[in-house]
Amino acid sequence: MTIGQPLQPGDEIPVFARAADFDAWNRYAAVNAEFVPIHMDDAAGRQAGHETAIGMGNLGVSQINCMLRSWLNGHGRIASVALQFRSPALRGRTNVAHGRVKSVYDADHARTITLDVWIDDDDGTVLTRGTATVEGPSR
Repeated sequence: MTIGQPLQPGDEIPVFARAADFDAWNRYAAVNAEFVPIHMDDAAGRQAGHETAIGMGNLGVSQINCMLRSWLNGHGRIASVALQFRSPALRGRTNVAHGRVKSVYDADHARTITLDVWIDDDDGTVLTRGTATVEGPSR
């Protein structure tokens, strides 16, 4: 399914899955200068009340953006993303970004799609929840 195909509320776009592990977190931290102990050390995560080290919240935001950009495949743009953080990303899990079409509006050769977006992990815990709006050419 692409942005240019027939879409209706309830349709889901392809997911984006990534391992929550030190390798991924180190790459993200290197780009963003975010080498914070709670993200790099299980003991620091436990000291803060978590089972393990926890992932960076904004890494989840980037995973939502990667899911949307992959789905758009160069045929549209992300107009907005709004997320609420619900639970920390724990090391050793797989995080999966999801999107479900909420509304589709076609006008003047342009299409605006609003989606419910969220990330959950392979344990079923919802990490983030929110909305996204994308724009592209109409069908």
